[in-house]
Amino acid sequence: MAAGDDAAVSRLFATASWSTIAEPGDGVAGAVIAALGADRALSMLLEGRPAKAWFELLENPRAVEPHDHDPGMSSEGRAGRSDAGMSDGGGNDAGISEAVDSGHGERGGLDGSSPVTRTDLAAALERWRPRLSSRLVVEALRGAKRCGARMLVPGDPGWPRGFADLGDHAPLALWVRGSVSALDRRGGSIAVVGSRDATSYGEHVAMDLGAGLSDRGFTVVSGAAYGIDGMAHRASLASRGITVAYLAGGVDRLYPAAHHDLLLRIAATGAVVSELPCGSAPTKWRFLQRNRLIAAASDATVVVEAGKRSGSLNTAGHAAALGRPIGAVPGPVTSVSSAGCHRLLRDYDAVCVTSAADVVELVLGSAAPLAAGSTGRGTGADPVEGPARDPDATRLLDALSRRTPRSVAELARLSGMSGRTVAATLGLLAVENGVREEVAGWLRT
Repeated sequence: MAAGDDAAVSRLFATASWSTIAEPGDGVAGAVIAALGADRALSMLLEGRPAKAWFELLENPRAVEPHDHDPGMSSEGRAGRSDAGMSDGGGNDAGISEAVDSGHGERGGLDGSSPVTRTDLAAALERWRPRLSSRLVVEALRGAKRCGARMLVPGDPGWPRGFADLGDHAPLALWVRGSVSALDRRGGSIAVVGSRDATSYGEHVAMDLGAGLSDRGFTVVSGAAYGIDGMAHRASLASRGITVAYLAGGVDRLYPAAHHDLLLRIAATGAVVSELPCGSAPTKWRFLQRNRLIAAASDATVVVEAGKRSGSLNTAGHAAALGRPIGAVPGPVTSVSSAGCHRLLRDYDAVCVTSAADVVELVLGSAAPLAAGSTGRGTGADPVEGPARDPDATRLLDALSRRTPRSVAELARLSGMSGRTVAATLGLLAVENGVREEVAGWLRT
């Protein structure tokens, strides 16, 4: 294998490794990999380098470390050292809990654009190191081979251009079943989302929109959930259009199970995509993070039907933050299934849409996109009802069991959070009676 090919394989393996280490939307991982490269960052993680060393290198990403050009060590030798560090699933924790000196508030390099501080790096290292495991990476790659998936990295043909707007929170990689070209088609993409508990009215509108947009050459993007999502996908397929489904788990574990055949049909002509490696299970936190990909990959987001707590409102929130136009379908004023849509229309500058032609006008016509970061006329709260639950609490509740007690260390590994953050969040949840401690560990109540 040529040296260039060897280096490319090393980078791809490192990227696959990071997709098992970092949870979706981890901005610190995104910033570090953008500055240092996936392979260099992984080597530092395996070597147990302290936060101070990471921060200093971020200030000068072009700095050459001694082993980078060690004439006595081949790339195979460096890979062997890395594999040895990953094999036990652990890694050296030295330096994670070190006292941060007076410069802890300084920000890393990246041309001054990164918000990463030494404190951020120390916390990130604490949550990354328990997840170091070469076995998980190999299993993910084998799972991808079994289901015919491939891994895309930024810069590859087909990588959605809209992901650039996510900055450091962009996915590190995409695992794709189906046609890669479906992810970034010239005709444009529209997200059609809504409630899982859809009414016949909502499903009818979703069907009209999915078919009408496909007939006009747009790719229909959604999340393959029950209700509105599923109907939008089916309508696009019936119109022989291209549709893309973003999942909150691995593409080898088609979810929901009742949509297994639907997802296979989507992959046959379009694509089924996830930023999580094969073998990953969907969780509530991952669903919420998946929604940012749906919003970023689309030229506009249309919410067909949504209650006050519908997850589709989270997708609309991401679209607003990215400056993408939002459309909402009105429903009966007496329908709780349309309460979320009505709130979008009233408080968040969503545009009323009732047909595919209205959606096309939303994207190409007189309806101007929101300014990036704007959430419309609202008070700054997310469109999801009221103040959202703390993200750390959401991730921790996903990792907790109602039957099997789990230790702080186990919860840290499963949630991708640091042990200190887990302990602090458990305390807050205990006050709310959301968890209880037993001799063997913690349970969700």
